[in-house]
Amino acid sequence: MKLSKIEKMMMCFGVALAAFLVSPVSANAMHIMEGYLPLGYSIAWGAICIPFLVMGFMRLRRTLQENRRALILLAMSGAFIFVISSLKIPSVTGSCSHMTGTGLAAILFGISTTSVLAIIVLIFQAILLAHGGLTTLGANTFSMGIIGPLLTVILYKAGKKLKINQSLNIFIAAAFGCLFTYCITALQLAIAYPSETGGVAASLVKFLGVFAPTQIPLAIVEGLMTVLVIIGMESFAKKELTSISYMEAK
Repeated sequence: MKLSKIEKMMMCFGVALAAFLVSPVSANAMHIMEGYLPLGYSIAWGAICIPFLVMGFMRLRRTLQENRRALILLAMSGAFIFVISSLKIPSVTGSCSHMTGTGLAAILFGISTTSVLAIIVLIFQAILLAHGGLTTLGANTFSMGIIGPLLTVILYKAGKKLKINQSLNIFIAAAFGCLFTYCITALQLAIAYPSETGGVAASLVKFLGVFAPTQIPLAIVEGLMTVLVIIGMESFAKKELTSISYMEAK
């Protein structure tokens, strides 16, 4: 994607702002709940998200300008994230287990656009459902809207090159993307609250062990649901999928 001068300036500004904010800050103190992370960590995770969000907004604007058909798919992808990520199961103190729903958007639109959809959903959930929080918005966006989708895209593209069955490929990409989101959430919690005896590593093992019993089955369910949704789209939204180059024009 070629960027205009203004878009390049916006991207450079986002990277510069991220570098500034991610600098060491004294701390004054899955969605990670409101106020659970120290202030310094909250700022740092939010700063890391800025370049992805800036690129995502530019890509989203360009997509809508050039292809109005994509609006339907974007709306469906956002709604999918909102609905299934709202169905939470209590897990470790300060967090919860749930499906992410970002695999669908990642496969159709890529990582940066998915990050924008994810942060919009997270803001609504924090305000309307008390699910997650505004102070932990950056950490939740990073795990659910960036890193999870990143693995989904990597696995999906690798599966296409290996010529894996399309439905199986979608399932693997979406399921492991969901599971990886919680690996990152566990890492975020472990960094913020390291074990007194074993440090971050011991704390990470503990958090992963608590998440695993609920998150592994949820990841499998999300993979299956993503496959079913895309099969439905292939039946009823062929023109829209063709317009974003997911399906080849015939």
